[in-house]
Amino acid sequence: MAHRRITGRLVIATHNPGKLVEMRDLLSVYGVEAVSAGELRLPEPEETGTTFRANARIKAEAAAKAANLPAFADDSGLVVDALNGDPGIYSARWAGPDKDFRAAMNKIQSLLVEHGAKAPEQRRGHFVSALCVAWPDGHFEEFEATVDGTIVWPPRGTLGFGYDPLFRPDGHDRTFGEMSSEEKHGLPPHGRGLSHRARAFLKLADACLSPAK
Repeated sequence: MAHRRITGRLVIATHNPGKLVEMRDLLSVYGVEAVSAGELRLPEPEETGTTFRANARIKAEAAAKAANLPAFADDSGLVVDALNGDPGIYSARWAGPDKDFRAAMNKIQSLLVEHGAKAPEQRRGHFVSALCVAWPDGHFEEFEATVDGTIVWPPRGTLGFGYDPLFRPDGHDRTFGEMSSEEKHGLPPHGRGLSHRARAFLKLADACLSPAK
């Protein structure tokens, strides 16, 4: 089945400033005019899905209908093996209404200690990113990707957002919190498309986007 191409304006269905910056960076090389759900004062839908993919679709479809424009949403989170996959789809909720990710990282560390997870091989996890593009007529496209790594303590770095300072991707000696935006998710040929969001975006771009002329 042929994929639908993205043209013209696109709503980025997020109120998270960190995600908004990353998504705009990823879209910029494709000449897409991106406006955020926050800028359009769109309400945030309740995320009732049980998977990253389902929640991304809920957000994208709600924004597409409200703005009458194609909308692009991400649902992502940190999955920790020793915690049976937590915080997973509840990654943002673990930070609470004040988005206190330091408290959320402390919670993860405390639970890992309770589980006796001290060695690096006991502290494995991965980031997941599910992307959805939805159109007002009900058509949608979905893409998903992951990046594996180790949960470190104490958190390292002040770059990125969320759980980035806690996560060291495989093959690297620095956390996402110690990497620049270009290092973390820069797209080829200038970057390696390392992050979960960049990897999912590369799939989306191949299917739905054309490089800017």
